[in-house]
Amino acid sequence: MIQLNKSTFLDRTLKNLKEGWQIIAGSSYDASVASDRPDLPDSDLDRIRQQMNECLEAKGGEVSARARAAALGHVYLALNAAGKERFLRLLAEDFDLNRDAIDNAIGEVRRANNDIERTKAEARLRLSLNASRIKLLTQFNDLPDGVKFLVDMRADLLPLARQDLRLKGLEQDLKGILTSWFDVGFLELRRITWTTSSAALLEKLISYEAVHAIESWDDLKNRLDSDRRCFAYFHPRMPDEPLIFVEVALVNGMSENVQTLLDEHAPVGNQEEADTAIFYSISNAQKGLAGISFGNFLIKRVVGELTSELKGLKTFATLSPVPGFMDWLNTALAEGRAGLLKPAERKALNLATNKNGGAKGVLKSALTRSNWYEDEVLRAALQKPLLRLCANYLINEKGRGTNAFDPVANFHLSNGAKMERLNWDGDRSENGLRQSGGIMINYLYDLDAIEENHEAYTGAGKITASNTFKNLL
Repeated sequence: MIQLNKSTFLDRTLKNLKEGWQIIAGSSYDASVASDRPDLPDSDLDRIRQQMNECLEAKGGEVSARARAAALGHVYLALNAAGKERFLRLLAEDFDLNRDAIDNAIGEVRRANNDIERTKAEARLRLSLNASRIKLLTQFNDLPDGVKFLVDMRADLLPLARQDLRLKGLEQDLKGILTSWFDVGFLELRRITWTTSSAALLEKLISYEAVHAIESWDDLKNRLDSDRRCFAYFHPRMPDEPLIFVEVALVNGMSENVQTLLDEHAPVGNQEEADTAIFYSISNAQKGLAGISFGNFLIKRVVGELTSELKGLKTFATLSPVPGFMDWLNTALAEGRAGLLKPAERKALNLATNKNGGAKGVLKSALTRSNWYEDEVLRAALQKPLLRLCANYLINEKGRGTNAFDPVANFHLSNGAKMERLNWDGDRSENGLRQSGGIMINYLYDLDAIEENHEAYTGAGKITASNTFKNLL
């Protein structure tokens, strides 16, 4: 098996970006100076502030504007985490909204005596509600890979903004810019293949896979074989960077175990005879685009591509993780929540663990055993209660408003899917056991019911589930 280094392409991409901007940039305070003091001390902060002001003044022509923006971005790339935070705080605090200008504009609107005066005053008010940093940020759009630079800057900003309102304002400005640039109408759906896609793109696929890690080139080749499909969205300003991608297996019948699905030694299936498309991994590749939704269009587009290519496909479903289940269950146990076990389930667990305790104690004791999954008796005793509790977690636990608490469930339900089946022993990996006790779920995309399911869920929080699924409750 050929192993791989997942960090190689990231280092190479950053190096290429720095070299490209170095050619454009022209400034006394540049990346070479910043790299000597990467934490951005106060003595350098004033020079950064001056360069930001020069970008906003927009003196000279287009070439000068590009050089100033490139110099500023080049410096940012040379900073360490502490330096980047200081850079972002400067941008957030010194180039924020001008509240005096906003108050004056509001006053002009109120004092307007006629429609003409009010229209002009409202226009000035709208301008005052744009922070000066927005103009600065959009200047990066004209640079090679400037859009990717802003996406990565927001990725740096997101964890910081959770704790700081000023940084939250900057993060929201960036989100607004990127949302307008990444409208789904601008995106291109492309199939990724082993033979036609570049090695650089395949490396990125390996690095960005977030659900089931790609362990080797052989593993990747298997996922791109003739009985597999991989599709990704791309943006014209980031043509070599997948934004989100989905991996699909063409099989017969609904898959219930991901290790079987990804077995490199299994024979290659006949794509022409397949009746089911299983979406087994959907990965957001760009952390800086979190909260900017275009993934809900992805599955529908891919279903369209598959149905036009393979007429034998009748069923479209996922084999999905339940990432929050065990965390939820551990919290419920810690809180002493009542009703977690039924009497017969508690009795079976008491026998399997040789203990005679209450529901909370016996369930917690069973799950904290490091090898519980390898104990056939204990695993059999846990199967029924864990499946029931997982079904309850998926259907009844709520997050924001009426949304399902589980993020994967919310994604698929929002897209019009139906909860079809829970699979015991669905993911035997260490991560699968830690996240969900090895349980996985099939979400079914019934093409005739997608819109109805979508409306029911997004409108009233109604979850569509099969009778088999409901019976677990």
